[in-house]
Amino acid sequence: MGLEAEPGFFIPVQPAVSMLAQGVWGKCAMIRRVATIHLFYCANSVTDAELQELQARLDTDGLKTLGLPCSGKATIPYVLKAFEKGADGVVLCVCPESQCKHLEGNLRASKRAEAVEELLDEIGFGKGRVVVVAKEQGQGEPLIEAVQQFQTKLSEAYSVGTKPARAVLADVRAGNRRENAA
Repeated sequence: MGLEAEPGFFIPVQPAVSMLAQGVWGKCAMIRRVATIHLFYCANSVTDAELQELQARLDTDGLKTLGLPCSGKATIPYVLKAFEKGADGVVLCVCPESQCKHLEGNLRASKRAEAVEELLDEIGFGKGRVVVVAKEQGQGEPLIEAVQQFQTKLSEAYSVGTKPARAVLADVRAGNRRENAA
């Protein structure tokens, strides 16, 4: 007995989910999820108005923001913690090169982003989950566009089979438990 989805008909959620999981519907709708982005931004480069504009234009459920006195304060464990808390991607908003008030904070943040990318790749998350955006003060549009594109890219990746960060982290933890038990 195959259920066909026709306009105007209601199919209960549980059978619909199990049919999607079994591939019965084939060409029917794909479940789409908005990627969760954690934005770490330098308080010297992002104004409150720019932050409000960003939150207004993006899905607020998919965006968590955290202001830092300098983007150089975003340490490797700090960024990894964002993934542990459920982030699918992290955006580090830094000052443009040679404009950091703390001299090298933007350079440190960029190097740490590269290190986090390598760690994520090693544990199976893959690359492309951390983006660094250099932003001029008063130029909010490039940041908004970069975050929107990044969120869209990650959301589309789920539709072709890339696991969300939480699922990969659960797999890693399960593998560690098996190794420790042996």
